[in-house]
Amino acid sequence: MSTRLDKYKTRNKNVAKHSTKTLQNTQSYLQIAGVKPSILLEGEVPRLIDEWQMAPVLWDAVRHVVDMRGERGQFILTGSTLPLDSETMHSGTGRISKMLMRTMSLYESGESNGEVSLESLFNDEDVSGTANLDIFEVAFVVCRGGLARINWDGE
Repeated sequence: MSTRLDKYKTRNKNVAKHSTKTLQNTQSYLQIAGVKPSILLEGEVPRLIDEWQMAPVLWDAVRHVVDMRGERGQFILTGSTLPLDSETMHSGTGRISKMLMRTMSLYESGESNGEVSLESLFNDEDVSGTANLDIFEVAFVVCRGGLARINWDGE
């Protein structure tokens, strides 16, 4: 019978394995973006390109493909920062819309019962509640952040 600590250790090992594979994939994608970014834009749409700012050339490549195809909603570019270099990019006007997105809350991911809301905390109300998570699960969801639906267990 496995303990919660065993489950936690297994989960962390799976996260490390997933992170190594993701890093290798990222390096491959960056190399492709540097040589021929249009390759990364091929395939079914809508197509998600996460952390596009690591290869700012993708912005102009997306703009070019959108102009060629003349269709809306082909690409979703996500990123947590602005491009690092000062490379001048097209504004994307008429082709690219910007949207601010926030990470999921524990209530949205189903890991909180919602007894205590952020609104009540910020309004300085008296709050109390109980959690169905043990200390290891709390530590995991805090470190995982808003990527709630990634299945780190490989189940």
